[in-house]
Amino acid sequence: MAATPAIAALEAAGIEFTVTEYEVAGSGESYGDVVVEQLGLDPLTVGKSLVATLDGTPVVAVVPVAGTLDLKALARAGGAKRAAMATHADAERWTGSVVGGIAPLGHRTPLPVFVDELLSVAEVVHVSGGRRGLELSLDPAELVAVCDAVVAPIAR
Repeated sequence: MAATPAIAALEAAGIEFTVTEYEVAGSGESYGDVVVEQLGLDPLTVGKSLVATLDGTPVVAVVPVAGTLDLKALARAGGAKRAAMATHADAERWTGSVVGGIAPLGHRTPLPVFVDELLSVAEVVHVSGGRRGLELSLDPAELVAVCDAVVAPIAR
């Protein structure tokens, strides 16, 4: 398996993690649900990385697949007036990954990261490894630290 930028970032930081590969059939909007179903994980511990903008600046928001991103809460957490979802094309351009495989770290250009507080208290958190079909499992405190993430209630 070739290392992705997300894996390289975790290795460079000396963070312990495990990698799990799974089958992705077709394309769709519910990649997180596929991870939960195929790997038998708790949807409150699986994070989906969503690219948004805060007053026009791109950021990554990581929320449990069991919830949705609250844009007003994200704006509050980032001290912004307005938050909006990025287009798929912008998300892919800014991160260097395809939608459904965007990791919270290892982006083409480092982006600010916001992690929902529910994920931060899980024993283990599962996030995309930077491509579809690749999941990383690690301590949420380590994820927050390596991403220099802001932890806030950004999901509903």
